[in-house]
Order: sequence, then C-alpha cells, then structure tokens
Amino acid sequence: MRSRHHDIADDLKRQITTGRIKPGDRLPSEVELAGQYRVSTATLRSALAVLQGEGLVEKIHGKGNFVRHRLRKIMYVGGWGTLDPWTAAEAALHVTDRATEVEAHGHLAALLRVPNGSPLTELLCISYQGESPHSLARIYVPRDLEPIEALSDGPSCMRTEVSFAVLSPLSAEVRETVSARPSTPDEASTLRINPTTAVLAITRVAADPAGRVVEAALLVFPGDRVDAVFTTHHVIDERQTQG
Repeated sequence: MRSRHHDIADDLKRQITTGRIKPGDRLPSEVELAGQYRVSTATLRSALAVLQGEGLVEKIHGKGNFVRHRLRKIMYVGGWGTLDPWTAAEAALHVTDRATEVEAHGHLAALLRVPNGSPLTELLCISYQGESPHSLARIYVPRDLEPIEALSDGPSCMRTEVSFAVLSPLSAEVRETVSARPSTPDEASTLRINPTTAVLAITRVAADPAGRVVEAALLVFPGDRVDAVFTTHHVIDERQTQG
C-alpha cells in the first residue's frame, strides 16, 4: 500500500513542476501543511524529506522550507584543481572564504607529512549559486606558507577559480584521490543536502620541487553538481631515448 507521505510529496512536486510554487518560494510552515493535508507533522516531514532528497526543496535553519532554484553543473579540472571558468561563470557562482589557524593531527598531519601539532592555516571556501551552497573546500597550508592569492579581492568568477585551485606557485607535483561516498552530517548541513546524497570527494596534495607538501585540500561536490575531467600525458623516459 502506498504511503501517505509519498502522495503528499507527489502533490507538492506537481505544484513545483507546473510553476504553481516557484523557485525561491517559501513553503507554508510544517504545521500549516500538516493541517492542509490532515496528517501528523511527522508524516509531513517525511514528505518534505522526499522532496529534499530529490533536490526540489531545501530546509534553511530558522527560516523554513524553500523551493530550490535549479543548480547548474560545473566542471572540475584535475591536475591543478581549478574550476572551469566558463561553467563557473555560467552557474553564476560566488565564493566565501574564511582563514583560521589550526594544528595538524591524525590524517591531516599524514597528508601534509608534518608532526602532530604543527601550525597550519585552514582556508574554508564555500561556493554559492544565488543563496544555495554549491560546493565546499577545506584547504590546509603550513603556517609559513600564507595563502595570499586566495584571500585577495577580485571578481566572483576569478575568486571561484582561484579559491579552489592549488594556492602555491611553488607546486611541482599534484596528487588527487577521488572517491564517491555519502556526505557526512557536517557536509550535508553545510551544503543543505539530504544526508544520503552521494558526493564527489577529492583529496588533493601538492608538493614543491624538493618534495615538501605545500598544501592539502579536501574538496566536496554533491554528485549532481559537478563533472570532473582529468587529462593524462604519456611520459617518455629520457634514459630509453639516449644511447
């Protein structure tokens, strides 16, 4: 037997897709909707959870449930970790960033190859399309290597590209590990997505010519908002060409 909350979700979805309820509109309160459909608030919340999982509705803490604007896909360009400026501009992204001082421990210390307790600068970058979070990045740099470029002012398109790119001009090698996984509770809250939504997680480590790690970045993109492109190059062993 079909659950009542699915019927409610279908009705609200029909109103959204036909334009009766428009992108950006705030839905009536959960109590009001429960009264309209003559169900408990628990049943109503289950219906909203279906719409949230499909990306049609987002819940903003303290404000209510809103119909989402359709979020555009962007392209992540592997190797130097930039966002393609054309797709980033098309999606009208803007980025907020915040720098804080932290210490390296556990997995982070291992990525940067530094002792536990080493001082780091953490740069938290969140990209937005309109008012909706699009993707996030946590970039860690040893304290003596300040991420000046990422903190400088500039147009939103350029800041989008720079804020996710490798920060250090000294980088000679960039290694990226890519995985698809469920979002963490913190990621789901920050990106306003369903906790069961799959994300593309990229761990990027950049090293200088001497092999010192100059940056470790943890990038997270909801799976329906990004295409990742990696280009490989055939490396010729010069020893085999000599003789």
